Amino acid sequence: MLDKVYKPLTLPTVKWEKKTVTDTFGELIAQPLEPGFGITLGNALRRVILSSVEGCAVTSVIIKGVNNEFSTLKGVIEDTLQILLNIKQIVLKNNTGLPGKMNLNISGENVVRVSDIVADEHLELINKDHVIAHLAHDGKLEIEFFVEMGRGYLPAQWPMGTALQEDGKIYLDAMFSPIRKVEIAVEKTRVGQSIDYDKLKLSIDTNGAANPTDVVHYATSVLRTQLEHFLHTEEIPFNEISEDKEESTSAEITLDAQGPTKGLPVDLFLKPIDELEFSVRAHNCLVVAGIKRVIDLVNLTDDDLLKIKNFGRKSLREVKEILTAFGLHLGMNVKELDLKKVIKKQEDSLKS
Repeated sequence: MLDKVYKPLTLPTVKWEKKTVTDTFGELIAQPLEPGFGITLGNALRRVILSSVEGCAVTSVIIKGVNNEFSTLKGVIEDTLQILLNIKQIVLKNNTGLPGKMNLNISGENVVRVSDIVADEHLELINKDHVIAHLAHDGKLEIEFFVEMGRGYLPAQWPMGTALQEDGKIYLDAMFSPIRKVEIAVEKTRVGQSIDYDKLKLSIDTNGAANPTDVVHYATSVLRTQLEHFLHTEEIPFNEISEDKEESTSAEITLDAQGPTKGLPVDLFLKPIDELEFSVRAHNCLVVAGIKRVIDLVNLTDDDLLKIKNFGRKSLREVKEILTAFGLHLGMNVKELDLKKVIKKQEDSLKS
């Protein structure tokens, strides 16, 4: 029985924008993607990142001298309810995924901050300048914190049947997710002569408890694990099929790197400038000036373009940026005769 032959898929290149990536923010760019895959993959990743990335948070506390959230403490400016709200904003990183404890013991006139907390070795306090309470000269604050791992949001887990706990424990709502915001943007990009492929930009903003690169790795692992259970037979090896196709395609279009096109596709130079998708203003100025093909444009200099009527520096900057995206630049001095020689050489090699 013959094996079925499948058409390959376009495999994306995935990169992080190095100029903007930090411990709390990152922008991922994936391109080219099959038409429509930008929204499909972007939405899937975004929803998983927002809902399912694990994090840790304080889920309960014992405040010495307090047995409910409506109490007050002598010498403490804030009431217990405000202190609890401040505690809920503590950002933690858990290096093992195991539950942990933290302790705070401070007295005298002080501004109590997260940096005053002593945590277990596997817990890391992120927002150390965050204020928890203000103490007067006769104030004293002793708190034991209980930290757990989880996903998303968890309401306070009060035990059923008792209003006050014997140990004085107060339970808190917990927001485990370290994600502040996730945005996706999908643009069109070019593959060969086709311009309907997708380019996905995924921007991730965290609270510092998780690195954006680790967040994407985690979300991808979740999606892959879930989708594997939808397979009812052996997985189709699209990675291998598509890689083979890319190799054969690149072999067909590889040009002489030392030639006039420096390894770029010859047909690109002979295409109309419409293919480069300039703004209406820049496009019209070029066409009126008789510049209708890519080769006509790349053979010009900055000064040549600025001499064109109504063509200013803003349009020049746009043209140079778009040319760069295609691996082109002004002043290439490409001769059409040389292009035809390269084309003939390719045709001859294909025939042989």
